[in-house]
Amino acid sequence: MQKIIITGADGRMGRALLNAVLDNPQLVLAGAVVKADSSLIGADVGELIGQGRLGISLSSDLHALLGPDTILIDFTAPQATLAHLAAAAQYQASMVIGTTGFDAEQLITLASYSDRLALVYAGNYSVGVNLSLQLLRLAARVMGPDSDIEIIEAHHRHKVDAPSGTALMMGEAVADALGQPLSELAVTDRAGKIGARAPGSIGFASLRAGDIVGEHSVLFAAEGERLEISHKASSRQTFARGALKAAQWLAQKQTPGLFNMEDVLGFR
Repeated sequence: MQKIIITGADGRMGRALLNAVLDNPQLVLAGAVVKADSSLIGADVGELIGQGRLGISLSSDLHALLGPDTILIDFTAPQATLAHLAAAAQYQASMVIGTTGFDAEQLITLASYSDRLALVYAGNYSVGVNLSLQLLRLAARVMGPDSDIEIIEAHHRHKVDAPSGTALMMGEAVADALGQPLSELAVTDRAGKIGARAPGSIGFASLRAGDIVGEHSVLFAAEGERLEISHKASSRQTFARGALKAAQWLAQKQTPGLFNMEDVLGFR
């Protein structure tokens, strides 16, 4: 069975991942990591997630858990993820990364590990979201040149980055189909007297409220008709199951490289 290590185990996504690993008979939980200053260090993982005592304690020592036969699943924060990547490289561990909010320099650093490690990095691990990227590319090729394109996303009040990683993935898919870099088309800040909409631009709107897990819609508004492609997640288990699918795919891949969820699902 494949050994899995979860970082950020005391967070909402971390707990969802722990539950998903424990529910998957093909995987074994090799460790659960929290920050060094966490009051939960030493607590039993099973008691943390309501599954009863399992005999696996939360730890802050990632190095003690890693090995070439382990896959690390990381949904934390950019700086923490890069530190975890450096540790994974020391022990030749593979890694599934779901962290969002990286800047351009951090992404370059992340990619630099792909010559030594097998990595899956995606802004969203939902199967439905990654299927929607295929639909968006088709819609952009057919309707994009004659449409105003808007990407609207909504998340819970605690999310710290905007637009979301998924919204940016969708924007990249649309821009790629249009043959232009997203950086030249994206409009993420509209306030005051901004004038008429720039032809060919891709607008982004972000909502942060309540406990919304994740909702994304891409609008193609042409003269006389409008197409919307939407995805709504109602549970973090959707992302957790996708991350585990990526981990199992990596275990079979066993070659260095930087992959994404579309590779895992066989879309490219």
